[in-house]
Amino acid sequence: MRIKSTLENYLFVLPAVTIFLVFYILPFFSVFQLSLYEWDGVLPNKVFVGLANFKEIISQDPDWWRSMLNASWVTLIALTFQNALAFLLACACDREMRLKNFYRVIFFIPPVLSEVVVGLVWQRILDGNYGLLNAWLMKLGFPQLVHSWLSDPRTALNCVALVHSWKGFGWGFLIFLAGLQTIPRELYEAARVDGASAWNMFRRITIPLMIPVTILVVILTILGTMQSFVLIISLVGGELAGHTSVPVLRILASMRGSSRFGYACAQGISFGLILVVISFIQYRFSKRARQV
Repeated sequence: MRIKSTLENYLFVLPAVTIFLVFYILPFFSVFQLSLYEWDGVLPNKVFVGLANFKEIISQDPDWWRSMLNASWVTLIALTFQNALAFLLACACDREMRLKNFYRVIFFIPPVLSEVVVGLVWQRILDGNYGLLNAWLMKLGFPQLVHSWLSDPRTALNCVALVHSWKGFGWGFLIFLAGLQTIPRELYEAARVDGASAWNMFRRITIPLMIPVTILVVILTILGTMQSFVLIISLVGGELAGHTSVPVLRILASMRGSSRFGYACAQGISFGLILVVISFIQYRFSKRARQV
């Protein structure tokens, strides 16, 4: 009877394991195998180069590391501005206020929109010639602030980061709001009876109990932002001479521009390992935070 129960449990898990094996594990090993070759992606001839592609990434490809820095900067903006905005709005909607359900729907609209649509709309807003932002600045009497926001290397990456934060804050808002609603209201009522101020309740109750939720949002923000590229393509058209380059765009450039599929696979493996290391570090940090 026990063996039958065990087999039934394995049968329930088997479809998920099969899908994971076929669509994740096997492609990973195939990509890793291709990363050991120099291949143009068309001809059947492949030249085995071993770990030469990985060595080139580490020591001979400054464009790759520049794309990593660009992605890190966009991620930093998302971790600060985007998540701070999401947390503040979640705190506001967690209170008893009029139309709070309406605000919840409004705040979740940007994340569900297509990245292509968002990029094209913001491209119209930030365009240097006929953009709405420059038109508003002219009407408000600030002609000195009129700028080519998306074509200037000094502002293009910051515009990408801000648009990405605008689109992505809704996910963090929902997760923060769900976390706030799990905090027992009795804690606030007891603190209020003891004479605690709103700031003390926020500092002593809300922040400590929201640490696990915050860590989850941070992990999802980093993993999502580091892999973003569709929004950048639709917003600025690509890498803008490297100023808006991110790792996924570098991988695409290696495949489509240089026809180096083996090198692109090595870049993908390296990028995946970096994300795994970041996730592991955050997991260890979150585990410690829960034990405190």
